[in-house]
Amino acid sequence: MNMNFDRELAWDDQIVKDSEFILLPEGDYDFRVITVERARHEPKLGSTSKLTACNKAIVKIAIVDPATGQDVEINHNLFLHTITEGMLSAFFEGIGLKKKGVPAKMSWQQVPGSTGRCKVGTKSYNGNDYNEIKKFYSKEDMMQQGQPMYQQPAQQTQGTYQQPVYQQQQNQNNGNNGGFTPGQF
Repeated sequence: MNMNFDRELAWDDQIVKDSEFILLPEGDYDFRVITVERARHEPKLGSTSKLTACNKAIVKIAIVDPATGQDVEINHNLFLHTITEGMLSAFFEGIGLKKKGVPAKMSWQQVPGSTGRCKVGTKSYNGNDYNEIKKFYSKEDMMQQGQPMYQQPAQQTQGTYQQPVYQQQQNQNNGNNGGFTPGQF
């Protein structure tokens, strides 16, 4: 029985676990979306960016590291602004929820669990290197080219959702339920 629970650490607690940070080499990778978090972008005071305050989606993306077979998670910000509309379209085309040249409503509830292919690069910030998504490939284009799409790692199985089947229990008295007919009011 595992008794290690996630908990808050005290300032003087002992720490044991090493960093699990994995930096992927630059290249093209299959991905799956783990979560989408709604947030707000507020530009820094004095910023010269054209991007004004707006909603943003923080998309947590998992990519399987080919060297270790472990999931590497990358947070990707999508800004809901007309300046970045092309990037939003590329993301939704990448997961197959938009077709090129066809308007589409951003259906965020369908994003978690979706899959696609992207180009991963690296960026340096404060002397550290990090992965970032440089480009999403159109799922439609990838399928037309016969490119295989995301496969779940062997240790995980991807089930399909089945509508639960509910059986109505017969009353113990040979079906006599006092004139009640289930489903009718």
